Amino acid sequence: MTVADNVVLALENTHLDAPAGRPGSMTKRPPVRSLEIDVKTSPVGKSNLDTGYTVGSYLGSRLAQIGLKHHFAVAGDYTLILLDQLLKNKDMKQVYCSNELNCGFSAEGYARAHGAAAAIVTFSVGALSAFDALGGAYAENLPVILVSGAPNTNDRAADHLLHHTLGTHDFTYQIEMARKITCAAVSITLAAEAPEKIDYAIRTALRERKPAYIEVACNLAAAPCAAPGPISAILDEEPSDPASLQAAVVAAAEFLRGKEKPVLLIGSKLRAAGAEKEAIELADALGCSVAVMAAAKSFFPEDHPQFIGIYWGEISSPGTQAIVDWSDGVVCLGALFNDYSTVGWTAMPSGPSVLTADPNRVHMDGREFGRVRLRDFLATLAGKVERRDATMIQYARLRTEPLPEDAAHPDAKLTRSEMMRQVRPLVTAETTVIAETGDSWFNGMKLKLPHGARFEIEMQWGHIGWSVPAAFGYAVGAPDRRIIVMVGDGSFQLTAQEVAQMIRLKLPIIIFLINNHGYTIEVEIHDGPYNNIKNWDYAGLIGVFNAEDGHGRGLRANNGGELAEAIKVALANHDGPTLIECVIDRDDCTADLISWGRLVAKANGRPPSPQ
Repeated sequence: MTVADNVVLALENTHLDAPAGRPGSMTKRPPVRSLEIDVKTSPVGKSNLDTGYTVGSYLGSRLAQIGLKHHFAVAGDYTLILLDQLLKNKDMKQVYCSNELNCGFSAEGYARAHGAAAAIVTFSVGALSAFDALGGAYAENLPVILVSGAPNTNDRAADHLLHHTLGTHDFTYQIEMARKITCAAVSITLAAEAPEKIDYAIRTALRERKPAYIEVACNLAAAPCAAPGPISAILDEEPSDPASLQAAVVAAAEFLRGKEKPVLLIGSKLRAAGAEKEAIELADALGCSVAVMAAAKSFFPEDHPQFIGIYWGEISSPGTQAIVDWSDGVVCLGALFNDYSTVGWTAMPSGPSVLTADPNRVHMDGREFGRVRLRDFLATLAGKVERRDATMIQYARLRTEPLPEDAAHPDAKLTRSEMMRQVRPLVTAETTVIAETGDSWFNGMKLKLPHGARFEIEMQWGHIGWSVPAAFGYAVGAPDRRIIVMVGDGSFQLTAQEVAQMIRLKLPIIIFLINNHGYTIEVEIHDGPYNNIKNWDYAGLIGVFNAEDGHGRGLRANNGGELAEAIKVALANHDGPTLIECVIDRDDCTADLISWGRLVAKANGRPPSPQ
């Protein structure tokens, strides 16, 4: 087997494509790009001084070799030479963002579409802002590589006080912070050490599916260093321990043989483990019902005959909670249970009837198996189980088809339900829906996704405003997909500037902005005057962003007829984004948000435990 073959195998399932089709159906992956590894190596036999490589060009080569076609950046004086060096790499494009928070979230969105991402920011005033988004990448299991410029090495030695710092002689505070929110954090203060440190950071990020941090002193970006070795050195994915894998499969098969009505529960870490295809294989072998947690919507095909909907406690899809509660064995695959996903700790499978398979471990009542990769475990287990379809028989009894929704009168005041009725036909196999924290989560859960469609939310980090820059980065990473953003007015105000970058790159993103005059999700958790916001002319804002050369469209819909016309304009606009401001009543939200908010508020309001 060639080096190229080994590299392809090593990352075969680390990308973020939708799962392959189930046996007996057409296998089709949506055109979300995966990491394409460049296995070209540099010439050997040259000294460090005559390779032509610098610290900056080495970093650029490695980022391109792991498949990145773009990197995101905000300029700052500590990074300018580094940005020049990265521009020399013609295999990557430099994409500019409005601020560092948006830069980080743009990279996070790109990683969802493309498999990994990189962002370049300046020291302290830039990086500390980007750390917010980097924390999100950590929480959401996305390998974002944040590169920060840093002070000149001579200033460190001379104990100089510098701008963009805390005004102390200690410049290590930034990397110390980074170590808390990354799987690897390195500081390059010697050019000779750059290759080893860069490789370590990138290798760890890809292996752990977590962000990494690289700090480059500003006077070293153009300093000469060694040429890159084979890219395969970065791809050291740890294999499953054979004995532990075999023991885990035997124990899991025994667990399932003792169950008459098991159910599979898909969680958000399934994608990070690269195990979507293998989850389908296990589902096909078992024949049981498959429920998906809210943060994992689209990680299991919704047109699969065993898919029974979203499991989210009392706001689950019709019949889904009943099946999970009725089951005598819940197999959790990459599940992540927090207060949001369990609706205030009211829906959390536990006890001896639960088997949990995480990306690198399997555990069940009284038994633990480490160093077991999830996709290896699922693929092997699929060949060892017997069919258990009792939950599908029961679900067929409970299942009810949703009633068709009639269109509202075109002149009637726009409602949330009418808005979603018109959004549904836009979601095709080539669509990615990016739903902002808030009622957009619950609206999005009602969408029936065709095979190949993707759905993205940020439920663990839950940063309002995430969706706009994330959609920008996602669209850069997956230019062939239709990107639909659903965002509330309050969230939009945090990161609105990145719409200007969509206009700059002529990205035909469709933004449905729900203007209900406030933070509706917070209102349903705990209301107060702090949930009110200053209204904007959101549709009119696009004209500001367009300036003299942009082609974005800003439209306002007060009724169903205006929304229908706005959607037609959006579908015809291929030269930039279209923002459709949907004006609805403040209290027009899903019943699910109300129920969820009540239970989360109850969990938040628990009194202190007795000491």
